[in-house]
Order: sequence, then structure tokens, then C-alpha cells
Amino acid sequence: MSRPEHAATEDRAAAPRAERRLVWLLGPAFVAAIAYVDPGNVAANLTAGADYGYLLVWVLVLANAIAVIVQYLSAKLGLVTGRSLPELLGDRLPRTGRLLYWAQAEIVAAATDLAEVIGGAIALQILFDLPLLVGGLIVGMVSMLLLGIQSRRGQRPFEFVIVALLAIITIGFVAGLLISPLDWTGVAQGLVPRFQNTETVLLAASMLGATVMPHAIYLHSSLARDRHGVTTDRDRIRRLLVATRWDVLIALFIAGSVNISMLLLAAASLPGVDGTDTIEGAHRAITGALGPVVGVIFGIGLLASGLASTSVGCYAGATIMGGLLHVRIPLLLRRVITLAPALVVLGIGVDPTRALVLSQVFLSLGIPFALIPLAVYTARRSIMGAFVNSRALTLAAGIITVLVIVLNIALVALTLGGTP
Repeated sequence: MSRPEHAATEDRAAAPRAERRLVWLLGPAFVAAIAYVDPGNVAANLTAGADYGYLLVWVLVLANAIAVIVQYLSAKLGLVTGRSLPELLGDRLPRTGRLLYWAQAEIVAAATDLAEVIGGAIALQILFDLPLLVGGLIVGMVSMLLLGIQSRRGQRPFEFVIVALLAIITIGFVAGLLISPLDWTGVAQGLVPRFQNTETVLLAASMLGATVMPHAIYLHSSLARDRHGVTTDRDRIRRLLVATRWDVLIALFIAGSVNISMLLLAAASLPGVDGTDTIEGAHRAITGALGPVVGVIFGIGLLASGLASTSVGCYAGATIMGGLLHVRIPLLLRRVITLAPALVVLGIGVDPTRALVLSQVFLSLGIPFALIPLAVYTARRSIMGAFVNSRALTLAAGIITVLVIVLNIALVALTLGGTP
């Protein structure tokens, strides 16, 4: 028996005893939550705060509420059925359908990886003035080490590493608030949904529409199932679902707090500053307003974000391939393959911010393929049995699905049409 299999067996054997302690059941949602604090979110949040102050705080609060529901449904699907979302899709689609579904999901995974590697490379350029290509290679090599932990040690140690990186991300992006005087009246007013002009509508759509990441939906169903094992014991499933709700709430509270902190930091310290629509520009503005120490901490947070998110993205890609094609390749080999497009983009000198924007377009196109089956499967008694969604949860999932899809279609149209 290999070491990961042995570790998984030990985890399952200890499950009833460990389940008495809630903290032992936490972890899968923290891995999925990395998708919500990836480099692609940084510029949008800082731009919103710098240009419009506290006006759009409510957008991030709403976005986080949507993320909580979506990620809980994904974890619930894996726990109740013992199958990941890609596996359920693979079981129900004909061969041609599985191949086409995998192709679009793989493009989404590649776009995700492109954004994360570029974000990490930008962080290394900010911190050490390294060329972007060299930074991309370093990010790729370090992510291989992180994935090696998962391959050799199992999921639990990998979760510990990701949680540690999430802590670094949180410190990196929240530290500036300690020396930024906030207008708490303005913060409270920012919780009231409203817009100022057409540009704020577009910015809000961008912030909300980019909340749900397809790879996080696919992955979380697998993470929850693999961590807790497959069971038909209804009482145990209920206990695990309670723990999963806490897992999702805590993890996404942290991720949401990071995003809101970025907006508040910009609103308090960067009002009216130009250039925050790029990560490099935002870093320069933060350094100029709050000093080099805060700038360095911000860069470290961005680097941790890139490293964690690209590792999780590669993990998600392997889950998608295994579920839809019933083919599994070593994570490290997959890391090498998926790293190539990002290095090509960095090597030929494509503008990194532009590449990030285009990657988000591909992510937007993949969202319906993950959200629709998630909402449908969790609402079917034939799949979920006694744990089928309530009418209220089914309605919420339907509204979220329609809202996010419409917003992302609008964003794709605006991006391709060149609308600022």
C-alpha cells in the first residue's frame, strides 16, 4: 500500500473519533477558498476602492454570500453521493459529450493556471525585480513542491500548507489597514446597494460576476468526499454536513474579509490615484501612500496567492480529468504540462495584465457548465435522496445561477467589445 493510500486509510479509521472535534473536520473549504483570493481579484478590488471609495462594499458582501451557497452545495454533493461533480457528469454523458465537456473544462483550468502563474511572476518582479519569465519558472517549481506534498503525504498535510499560505495572504492584504484611517460611516453607507454611474455598474458586475470559479466548484465536491470518505450512514452524513457548513462559512469569511480589506485599503489610502487597474500600478500606489514596508508585505501576500492558487488549480484540473475521462496522470506531470502555456505567454512578452483579463473571459465561459449541473443535481431526490435541497435552497441556487451567468455573459461581451 502506498503512503497516500495508507494515510487515507488511517484517516478513515480515525474518523468517528476525530469527528467529535469540529476543528479536525475543517479544511476542504479552505483549499477551495483560495480561488477567491487569487491574483485576478486584486486589481478589481483596489480599483473599486481607489475610484469610488466605499461605494461598492455591498458588492463584495453579496459576492461572498453567493460563494458560501455555491461551495456548500458542491461539498454537499460529494459527501451525500460519494461522487465528485465531474464523476457524476462523466457517468451521465455519452463518450462524445464527456470529451467535449472535458475540453471546455480543461481550457478553463488552463486559463486559471495562466492567471495564477502570471500573478505569482508579477509578485516576484515586485519583490526582487526578476524578469517575468524567470518568476513564472520559480512559481512553477515551487508549486510542484506543494503538489508533491499532496502526492506523497495525502490531502491533510496539503490542507495545512494551503491554510498557512492563506494566512500569509490574509496578512499581506490586510496589513495596510492597520495604518489606514477608515471612515466607518462611509463603510456603513457602502453596505447599502446603490450605484453612482454607468462605470460603477460595470465594475460591480465585474466584481460579482467573477466571484464563482468553475474549478473551485468541481474540486470542492472531490475534496469533501476524499477527506471524509464515502458513507451511507445518514447520521454521519448529517454530522459531516454540519461541519461542512462551518468549514465553508469560516473559510469564505476569511477570503471575503481579504477582498473587502483590499477595497477598504484603497478607499482609505488611494482615493483618486491613477494606475490601480494593474497589479504593478496598485503596488506602486500602495507603496507611495503607505510606505515600502506595507508594499513588501503586499507583494508577499500576492506571491502566496499565486503559489497557493496555481497549486489548487492544478489539483482541480486532475480531478476534472479523472472524473470525466476516467484517466489519471501524476499531479507533477500535469503541473509540467499546464505550466507551459503560462511560460509561453510570459516569454513572448504579452502584457501580463491583458493576459489576466483574457483569462477571466475564458473562466466566465466555463461557469455555466459547472453551476447548472450543480444546481440541478443537488435538487434531484434521485441523486441526493433524503438530503435533497429544500425548496428555499433550490430557489436560491437557481437565482444565483441565472444571476452569475447573465453577469458573465455581459462581461464577456463588454471585454470583447472593448468597453472600458
